[in-house]
Amino acid sequence: MAHDVDGTLDPAGRIDALRAEIRRHNRSYYELDAPTIPDADYDLLLRELQELEALHPDLVTPDSPTRQVGAPVSTQFAAVTHAVRMMSLDNAMDHDELRGWGERTARRLGTLGLDGSVRYVCELKIDGLAMSLRYEAGRLVQAATRGDGRTGEDVTANVATIDVIPKQLGPDAPEVLEVRGEVYLPIEAFRRLQERTIADNEAADAAGRRGRPVPVNPRNAGAGSLRQKDPAVTASRGLAFWCYQLGEVRGADAPPTHSRTLEWLGGLGFPVNPETRLLDSLADVYEFCGHWTEHRHDLPYEIDGVVVKVDDLAVQAALGATTKAPRWAIAYKLPPEERTTLLRDIQVSIGRTGKATPFAVLEPVFVGGSTVGLATLHNEDQVRAKDVRPGDTVVVRKAGDVIPEVVGPVLELRPAGLAEWEFPTSCPSCGSPLVRAEGEAQTRCTNPDCPQRRLARITHFGSRGAMDIDGLGEQQVQLFIELGLLADVADVYDLDFDRIRELPRYGATSVANLRRAIEASKERPLARLLFGLNIVHLGPAGAEALVAGFGGLDALMGASVDDIAAVDGVGPVIAASVHEFFSDPRNRALVDRLVAAGVNTAGPERSVLAQTLTGRAVVVTGSVPGFTREEAESAIKARGGRSPGSVSKKTYAVVVGAEPGASKVTKAESLGVPTIDAASFGQLLETGDLPDTSRSDDAAGATAAQEEAP
Repeated sequence: MAHDVDGTLDPAGRIDALRAEIRRHNRSYYELDAPTIPDADYDLLLRELQELEALHPDLVTPDSPTRQVGAPVSTQFAAVTHAVRMMSLDNAMDHDELRGWGERTARRLGTLGLDGSVRYVCELKIDGLAMSLRYEAGRLVQAATRGDGRTGEDVTANVATIDVIPKQLGPDAPEVLEVRGEVYLPIEAFRRLQERTIADNEAADAAGRRGRPVPVNPRNAGAGSLRQKDPAVTASRGLAFWCYQLGEVRGADAPPTHSRTLEWLGGLGFPVNPETRLLDSLADVYEFCGHWTEHRHDLPYEIDGVVVKVDDLAVQAALGATTKAPRWAIAYKLPPEERTTLLRDIQVSIGRTGKATPFAVLEPVFVGGSTVGLATLHNEDQVRAKDVRPGDTVVVRKAGDVIPEVVGPVLELRPAGLAEWEFPTSCPSCGSPLVRAEGEAQTRCTNPDCPQRRLARITHFGSRGAMDIDGLGEQQVQLFIELGLLADVADVYDLDFDRIRELPRYGATSVANLRRAIEASKERPLARLLFGLNIVHLGPAGAEALVAGFGGLDALMGASVDDIAAVDGVGPVIAASVHEFFSDPRNRALVDRLVAAGVNTAGPERSVLAQTLTGRAVVVTGSVPGFTREEAESAIKARGGRSPGSVSKKTYAVVVGAEPGASKVTKAESLGVPTIDAASFGQLLETGDLPDTSRSDDAAGATAAQEEAP
């Protein structure tokens, strides 16, 4: 913060500093497609500048970033002057600000005599690159980025490679039509690009060449893909497009409302997002925004908010605009999923199989809807590749329920002389050597009696995915270990409940509940027990495959490595690990104690049902009447089928129940996988055949993206 000579705050100095910093970030974002800070941090800088200018209007200048749209165009492409200016949008950072915009808009509408008669359109705010497409006599003649709103970049050759953008409209096309929308990179295409870049870098490294940076998010990767000098490179990236607005129109009467406009554009052949809604009240608008705050990750593309617009175009014109943004629209920003913060330290945790995982100790920061102080760094190779060091300012990402992770450092803010972090050679819990086996990405503690491993093993055994023992979480396990009540997973079935009843936190009811939960766990399926045993490399799917292949625990423990590897769904790495586990006398003794305690060691009875779905993968999304999610999956498996959690080209069908996941339905549509409704599920189970009405869902409705600053 700038100060006067007497030590007081200097608003003019701070305003100048903010403007310079924001302009630098604008150039990184718009021209270089390489932002150095997340959008949320940029928004905070811009918000601070807006507040200072509001307090000191005499310091406002026409060239302030608060009065500008986007940034000057790059010299890499020819300049294009937009016939109709492309504006930005004002942001609402939380529900209160959204409500404030709604109340201001309602008051303005009241002065126009329209109180209570206005409808709103809510659209998903696509995280991509704003684009203007110009058609003359129905033919695509120009595509331009937004640039500074007046002048953009000519990227026609590259945009022409995007399959979903029509190159020629039908005979009903107007003489001139400008269509605005958002070019974006779907998440699946982004992941393919990441994988391809990593593979290319490995080949380059082997040949002694320098690799390319691995893309860190779809927005930057999409913008960079669009600005390639070679259109063939753009064509290989899998870019997509949603249209959301009109620019110049000549030779046709535009529809009178925004929602009708989107329907018209869809009829002309433009891709229109299916999630837009026409709503009757601001209360419905708030509900829509709340829904997508919860379900943003159900989509096969990234969004960072919801755009709210007054539907009637005449009312839009009456409401008008500021120098930068329309008054008839607002962008409601979802909680930020990326923020910058200080990396205080890098430490290592030891997991149930001895895996040593580095994690970041952060200056707490609000991201992804919660305050984050710790974030994963995955493994030694990831720390080296990201080159993050204690003392760095780092970008932290938290998406939904995903564990927070450190994306990378902000190199321009790195202090001089900051030392690289070295992976430790000894376990931070027990001091034993940390060893990384050849060909593995993970480093592990070699001590099976490591205190941290013991805690993690017993906690995992009682977790929901394993034996599902309610009341046996990490804190309880730690307490019982400290009191000498637990040393391994078999001790769970020999707990001294009289001793526990004496503890301050445990009354008669809580002890009885814990006893019941432990007793109930003895009936868990064998696959749950196998997963709970903490066998290296063995996950839930592998455990189920072993049970299907051997039927019971005795047969599995007596099998050879080759016998185990021959089971469908079990590879040589898992087979070797399982065989090694059951060959260890200590583990055999542990299993004997579990068997003596009465845990289930038998697999499910072989199904006597007709195997109508043998070899077929059926995905269930949404609720199906008469079945829980687990029951629906079990019904498929009982008939020889598989019920994976995701849709692929090999999926036989997708069963769409009530409130389905949008990403699975969209994926099925894009791959041509048949979908059936819940009412047809019984027929599918009985016959294995798809009903005649099977289809790939056509998404109905229309949506729009938006134009806005980062």
